[in-house]
Amino acid sequence: MIKATILLVEDDENLGFVIKDNLEEEGYNVIWVKDGEAGFENFCKEKFDLCILDVMLPKKDGFHLGQEIKSVKENMPMIFLTAKSLDPDKIQGFKIGADDYITKPFNMKILLLRVHALLKRYFASESNALEDKDIFEIGHYSFHYKNQELIIANDNKHLTKKEAEMLRLLCLNQNQLLTRELALKVIWGENDYFKGRSMDVFITKLRKYLKGDERIEIINVHGTGFKLQISTNK
Repeated sequence: MIKATILLVEDDENLGFVIKDNLEEEGYNVIWVKDGEAGFENFCKEKFDLCILDVMLPKKDGFHLGQEIKSVKENMPMIFLTAKSLDPDKIQGFKIGADDYITKPFNMKILLLRVHALLKRYFASESNALEDKDIFEIGHYSFHYKNQELIIANDNKHLTKKEAEMLRLLCLNQNQLLTRELALKVIWGENDYFKGRSMDVFITKLRKYLKGDERIEIINVHGTGFKLQISTNK
């Protein structure tokens, strides 16, 4: 039996209880929350192996939540639950990166079989990619997230834990906007003004560490976030 931790985001009390109960009977650890904001906050705090998301959620819908989760961990297995059976809704879910899309009402045994199949595939891919999944090439730099090391030529810079987490998020979103809200919730656990000021200090430090390659820029998008860009013209 695959042991795994599952994030369940479902606002229907009865359905949420039944899903959680059945998953736990199968031996899974389940954290169940009932709105999109709580879903993302819990995802940032814990290590999950699979997410089951209702589409119609309070505070933040399942599609939006799914996009945020994928921006943090692109290969996170994800199942959407919905009462909508229209193709455009299914297409939107798969575009986000969903692995499965289950229409309510559904047979619980079918859900359990799909969960098991997804986790088996996920654990196999995680095992195969274990050695290199946390290594990023940034211009002339090599960034080893697990070891918290930034290397260029013979220069090896050891980063603090938060510096490494910040740089990893920038790398995962290279050439795309990394919002301040997302970075604060992932690294600090909350979107707070004073923690935002602290994050700006970390960005300044990372710019200094990366100045050995003039093609690399961490761009400040005013009031919104940051963008890691590597120019090919310099």
